[in-house]
Amino acid sequence: MNKEPLWTKDFISVSASNFFLFVAFYFLLVTMPIYAIQELGGSPAQAGLLTTFFLISAIIVRPFAGQWIEQFGKRAVLISSQVIFLGASLLYFFPDTLNMMLAIRFIHGIGFGMATTATGAMVAEIIPGSRRGEGMGYYVMSTNLAMVIGPFLGLTVMREWGSLVMFTMCIVISGLALIAGLLVNLVESKNNVRVMSIFQVKFNPRDLFEFSALPIAVVGAFFSIAYSSILSFVSVYAEEIQVGEVASYFFIVYAVVLLLSRPFTGRWFDQYGANVIVYPAIFLFAAGLLLLSQAETALIFLVTAGMIGVGWGTLFPSFQTIAIQEAAPQKKALATATFLSVFDFGIGLGSFIIGWAVTGISFRTLYAYCAIYVIVGLFVYLMLHGKQEKKKRQMI
Repeated sequence: MNKEPLWTKDFISVSASNFFLFVAFYFLLVTMPIYAIQELGGSPAQAGLLTTFFLISAIIVRPFAGQWIEQFGKRAVLISSQVIFLGASLLYFFPDTLNMMLAIRFIHGIGFGMATTATGAMVAEIIPGSRRGEGMGYYVMSTNLAMVIGPFLGLTVMREWGSLVMFTMCIVISGLALIAGLLVNLVESKNNVRVMSIFQVKFNPRDLFEFSALPIAVVGAFFSIAYSSILSFVSVYAEEIQVGEVASYFFIVYAVVLLLSRPFTGRWFDQYGANVIVYPAIFLFAAGLLLLSQAETALIFLVTAGMIGVGWGTLFPSFQTIAIQEAAPQKKALATATFLSVFDFGIGLGSFIIGWAVTGISFRTLYAYCAIYVIVGLFVYLMLHGKQEKKKRQMI
């Protein structure tokens, strides 16, 4: 039997648009804490707030973005959100205080939240149903590749050429995201809506959230709190243990190992179900964090990148695929928005908690605690989805 086509023009275009969005996101995510501390005179906790404010606005706008998608269509929401994202990127040159930068990060997060909701809804429609796990795995790989290229570019550009070139690069990357978005030609039914209806949003919880996606979204948010310690502070930790010269390569190793594992993990998800993939990934994620807490050389530091790459890099697309699969066809856009909103809440909360925690404990202790925390997450997954998944597989 011939497989349904996966690598279509629209799939490649929406994945490319998502890739550039996340390159810009991670580009700034790893550099803004350094910029805030070194050039704006902020503390580590205040530096963490730059991530928190960005993600708070993304979280707030996503439920409404799901409704706007139903009203105006996925492509219209994607393009308008990418214009906002690009416009916010132009503003980074101007702030000279932390409060001004927080305001810009909030605006930037609105564009990001809308755009990632739209791309997630688009790809859920584009991917053939029989290849959902595989397709979502490759789509999320665009995020994972951005997680490598963004930090590498950001740290390299900031170290070699400074913040002005860094912000210029962010504008270029945001422009590429918009161009890729314009290439998506998704056929959608036309709704007769007025422009003012953008403000006529529904505040009923069932219109704002897809409740079938909440359990796995909570699981994702739980793990994302631990992962935020990597996103926000692994480069700072590398400087502390005197391996700062290889800090940007952490995410390259992460990506290489992830790319090697992705062709297998996506297919295994489709064939054997989520549990076969999720439980080993949790243990590998925890082991990577524990080893990171003990790292003293560049080699060990980079080995942990590979372990975390396979561990977390497998968990995230698996959770997002589950959220989409659990929702009715007409609710997949809202399920995507719900999952990403709750997930980003975990990242934002984690960035603040981690920034606050490192004022009282060392990074080594922090990463050791995060390893224990991830193991606890195994039981969170078991209770919220793992048991149901096991019963479902037994009925097949």
